[in-house]
Order: sequence, then C-alpha cells, then structure tokens
Amino acid sequence: MSGELPDVQATSPDVTVGLNQVGVTGVEKVVKVNGSGGTPLILMAEFEVFVDLPSWRKGADMSRNMEVIDETLEAAIDEEVERVEDVCGSAADRLLNKHEYTSKATVSMEAKYIMPEETPESKRETQYALDIIASATATEGETRTEIGAKVTGMTVCPCSQGMSAAHARETLEDLDVDEETINDFLKEAPQPGHSQRGHATLTVESSGMPDVHLHNIIRIARDAMSARIYNLAKRPDEDHMTQAAHADAKFVEDCVRAMADGVVDEFAHLPDDAVITMKQSNDESIHQHNAHAERVVEMGTLRTEVE
Repeated sequence: MSGELPDVQATSPDVTVGLNQVGVTGVEKVVKVNGSGGTPLILMAEFEVFVDLPSWRKGADMSRNMEVIDETLEAAIDEEVERVEDVCGSAADRLLNKHEYTSKATVSMEAKYIMPEETPESKRETQYALDIIASATATEGETRTEIGAKVTGMTVCPCSQGMSAAHARETLEDLDVDEETINDFLKEAPQPGHSQRGHATLTVESSGMPDVHLHNIIRIARDAMSARIYNLAKRPDEDHMTQAAHADAKFVEDCVRAMADGVVDEFAHLPDDAVITMKQSNDESIHQHNAHAERVVEMGTLRTEVE
C-alpha cells in the first residue's frame, strides 16, 4: 500500500447538517498558573474542548484538538500565565487558528482548589476546598473568557426561624416577661431555624476580562450565604458558625441577591456586556427536595437593578 492515508473526516457526510459543538470531554491535565501574588497555583484540571462543524464536513480532527490542548497546557507551565482563564483563552485561540473550517472554538475547565485559611475563633490553620470554573470562547475577532468558583457554606431558613421566634415570644409572655425585654431578648438571641448546606456558583464572563480576581469571586460567593463553613472546627468555631448563621438567616433567593450586590460593589469597572452567572442550591435538612435559585444577567442590567 502506498500514498497518504485517506482523511475520512474531511469528506462530506450523508446528512448535511452542521453541528454546534464537536470535541472531547474528560481531558485531565495538571496546570500551573503563576498567580499575580507570586504564589503559583497547581491544579488538577478537567477540560472540555469543542469546535463547531460545518454541514459539509463529516467530522472534526480529534487528534488535532488533543495536540492543541497539550501544546497550550505545556505553554501555560513554561510561560508566565497569571490567570486561570488565560489557559482556556489561549487554547481556544489556537483551536480557531488550527481549524480552517470552524468559526467558533470553546474550551472549559474545572479544577479542585485547596485554599489555606484560618478558623474564625480558635485561629487554627486549615484548608478550604472549592471548584474553580474557567472557560473561553473564541470567534473571529473576539475571545470571551469566564472565571468563577463553586463554593459551599451554610444557610438558615428565615421562615423556620420566624416560627421559633413566635413560640419563644409566647413562652416569655406566659412567664409574664414584659414586651420590651422580650423584644431585646429576641434581637440579641436569634432563635433556631433549620439549616442547610449551601452551594453557591458565581462566574464572570467578559471580553478581555479586566481585573477580575478569583479570590474576590470566592469571597463574594461564600459571604452571600448565612455563614462560612470550615474544614476544621473546634467548639468555639462551631459556636461562631452557628451564631453567625442564625444571625443572618437567608432564603435561597436571598443568597443569589447577596451575590448580585457583592458583584456590583466589587466589580463596578466591568463593562455593561459582561455576563454574570449566579446560582444557589441548598441541601434541605427537613425536606427530601432541595432549593435552587439562579440569575444569568449582563452587568449593565444588574448594575441598574441593584443601584
């Protein structure tokens, strides 16, 4: 047998229908990002890589996609890449340039990130685990990148807490406690409510991604819930978390709105066409179902609503 092997993927398909995304998923790579603070991030990341496919072409070149990903991640290790999303942006640009038949390339990744921190009361060193989300979409003349995080925290149901406060008021009234003292007591001692493990997702997508720091995104998402949680907790830390959560009871909807307020305050410099994705899911403790709320909105609209 002589000559070049046939390029079957470049032939015409039997059904001439174009496809929005063709590519590979579940690509695991170790990525090193040289953060602007001088401390590098070492991430075990999982990538998804897609290009669009015109109706006249049978298939995408999967081996070429994998080659581009390998080249890009090696470049991210060797070069001074300061932002996680730049890895995806570089890969998307390379995909677009290497595939003459495609008009859009998308690269997304998720990675587990372990962040050192200190417990709130005992001041013990501990670690907090979260998921980093990054992606990029490259088209002719523009590459939009996205950076964000999925974090966990604690919420307390305001409705449940309100019923407990009503019971406490009735009990104190039966004990002939005066109304002013009852009001002072309930203000200083938040009543019990059923709690949930909360999962917050916050991402920011923009062209060029001007000055959006991952740690600020993490902080906004964590603080949007009733209280932060910690991997290590001594008894004073447990008391701190319980008291803090019950002092700031929030519905799932409240958490999304708190994220919105934090984004507008922290990222006032973002352009109006930046896309903000905010999601909150709570694992209910007294129901078999869970609660969920979300909002995807352009920054200009969100800024107007919040302000």
